[in-house]
Amino acid sequence: MLSRTAESLYWLSRYMERAENLARLLDVALRMASLPQGSGTTGSEWASTVIAAGCQEGFYENHEQATAESVIQYLASDRNNPSSIVSCLETARNNARMVRTGLSTSQWEAVNSSWIELNNLQAEDFAPERIGRFLDWVKERSQLFGGTVANTMLRTDAFWFSRLGMSIERADNTARIIDVKYNILLPAHEAVGGGMDYYQWASMLQSVSALRSYHWVYRDRVKPWLVAELLILKQEMPRSLAYCISDVNRQLDNLAGAYGKRGECHRMAGQIDARLRYSRIDAILSQGLHEFLTAFIEETGVLGEEITLYYLI
Repeated sequence: MLSRTAESLYWLSRYMERAENLARLLDVALRMASLPQGSGTTGSEWASTVIAAGCQEGFYENHEQATAESVIQYLASDRNNPSSIVSCLETARNNARMVRTGLSTSQWEAVNSSWIELNNLQAEDFAPERIGRFLDWVKERSQLFGGTVANTMLRTDAFWFSRLGMSIERADNTARIIDVKYNILLPAHEAVGGGMDYYQWASMLQSVSALRSYHWVYRDRVKPWLVAELLILKQEMPRSLAYCISDVNRQLDNLAGAYGKRGECHRMAGQIDARLRYSRIDAILSQGLHEFLTAFIEETGVLGEEITLYYLI
């Protein structure tokens, strides 16, 4: 496969996944902002959302303060922000056009129809009181695309590059969503499990479609350390860091088998996979969850760069 084709498939999946995860990140902030300030929040959910999205530099160049209106506008609809939901869906569609003949009909229609519907939206659809509908729509469209990848693609290098992009993006964004929650509810002077509002943990689980999974696995009330364990270490959870990195490692192994060679990206993916597979949540919390997540985000960023150097240029 040409590196240019592989790059378009990889980034098509990454941008579709990024759009969904931005929607989930904003959903977390909306849910937390809707709860009483006395229930454990600090009122900084919107600022934390910008930080978690990795957009604080660009955001504060254009906005003085992180409010519901400014953050939603910048992360959802600002076409000048290359990481906004609208920009992600547009970039995904551009990548799909470049490899249209390599996509199934269902894949192309999922991406193209999303782009057409997006351009029919009005400014009021992005207002804070109506943004929930848009976020649900983004999640549905991304899941539709993911379904076409899973159910209509041949299991060849095209599929492996698509899955590779989706999984590395999902790992990065799951880490960011967890970090937002702890940044807001867990100040540095407060121990894990201190005086918190556990309803907020339930709202966060709902935002990543994991509340029912949590109760199925633990059969217990919502506890912060168990939420962290589910979303970081549980291989059964398809949005956990452990599952996503395991899938990245699996797709890289498939590519190495097909092409007959390995590089630094394969070594890194195997190393991160092994570390997560044998980690324990109490050790991670002792290290500091924010520090662990920050290091993980940085490491997956380097892994993405190594994948690009080895396969995509």
